[in-house]
Amino acid sequence: METFLGFHAEWNLGSPGGFDYQRITQELGKLCYSRILDHADLDFTLDFDHPLLYPVDGLARTLLRAHKRNFPSESPYIVLIAEPDTLKTVVENINFVAFLNSLDGVEAHLASPEEIEDSSGVPRHRGNPVTVIFQDFNTNTLLKLGKSLDISGVIAAIKRGILVNPRGMEPVGAKGVFEAITGRYRDRLNKSTVARTPWTRRFFPRSTTGPDGEEIRDLIEWTRENIANLILKPEHGYSGMGIFIGYKTDDPEGAIAKALDRGNYIVQALVPLHLWAEDSPWLDNEAERVILKRWQTDYRCLVTDSGLIGFLGRFGSVPTNVGSGGGTQPLAVLEPGVSVKEAVNMLNRAIARIPYTALKEIKDEVDERAVQMGHTYLLGPIPIALRPRLLKPAQVEELKTYCENVWQDCVALEKIWREGGLEGMLDISPEEEELARAQPWNGSPALLATDGLFSFGGHPDGGES
Repeated sequence: METFLGFHAEWNLGSPGGFDYQRITQELGKLCYSRILDHADLDFTLDFDHPLLYPVDGLARTLLRAHKRNFPSESPYIVLIAEPDTLKTVVENINFVAFLNSLDGVEAHLASPEEIEDSSGVPRHRGNPVTVIFQDFNTNTLLKLGKSLDISGVIAAIKRGILVNPRGMEPVGAKGVFEAITGRYRDRLNKSTVARTPWTRRFFPRSTTGPDGEEIRDLIEWTRENIANLILKPEHGYSGMGIFIGYKTDDPEGAIAKALDRGNYIVQALVPLHLWAEDSPWLDNEAERVILKRWQTDYRCLVTDSGLIGFLGRFGSVPTNVGSGGGTQPLAVLEPGVSVKEAVNMLNRAIARIPYTALKEIKDEVDERAVQMGHTYLLGPIPIALRPRLLKPAQVEELKTYCENVWQDCVALEKIWREGGLEGMLDISPEEEELARAQPWNGSPALLATDGLFSFGGHPDGGES
């Protein structure tokens, strides 16, 4: 029996993040909820401390498995490499390296790519042989940095197979691969993966089949006629950049023209908005009152070779990416006996009854603590929801199965790609392809993310407000 609804909007197999942002968000969410309980009585219990709400530990174990796979008798020397201008600003990376260094026998560092040296094919950092590298950016960024920096040490690490995530994963993360899932290879993949993949096609003049298997003779004209129910995305985009949302586009012709001119776009069925939205209390500071505001929500699942290790809850508009101004949301597992919808309604009513001045004091305290914890991104402080997003234990179990299936299917798709079966469904440069083929994945320890537009039962009953 299906316990939650919805689809994944995209996958990230290159450099997924959010693992430490959720840990911080959970701490802030517990603080906020404890203050809310000073003003409200609620007849249910919320678990903010479920292990899957703290993904950092699972990621650390993944890196240690990768180390042991290649260096079973040596001490771990782990380097997280990031773009030079982010080394002092991305708190997630700073915190994760500190966490790794708190583990017995582990030495970890945060570094720029050029700090990895190529010593006769052995990658070294400050003279020490590196056993694991986690790269916080994709291959195209690495190659771009290589035009001004010496990246030979990172290339050596790729060829020695010590980079996590392996570069062979990255082609499968291209959004055009969803065409393979909803088309040619649907019968070779897990049913849950296919069912939760929105209809997707690479966007250029062509004929193809539609969401219901119908013949589309002219994809561009069909997109023009159905734009309100579609979304156009770059195949390799991030942070919501370059996305055209059909129903929000004032100039559909201009959006279509830009997508065609830029190239390497996909067209995808728009997941019904109300299905991945929730109403949540918010402060209207101009009117000095508490309101219910409808947010779109996003549920990132973080998956490794050991299975599901955690989540990242986000909220905002469309898209919900933090890089596009979205925020993070605390998550909580709801005890059996009360439905998610009931609990959401009770929470909303209880918070809405708190006087504006009291709730603003709570939010100010949480925001102050957030700044102290470095809960910021490149655009500045990250917004935080006033109440947690809820799910039930049975939904956690179904998410585990769903994620195991996604992992298996990504491994299968990587094999299909290496054999030439995804030709025409993704577009990468010869240089990127060379690095991807230099470090095949084959299901070795790694981290992938699937971004779910899911409902666990708290979505509005009708459509848009």
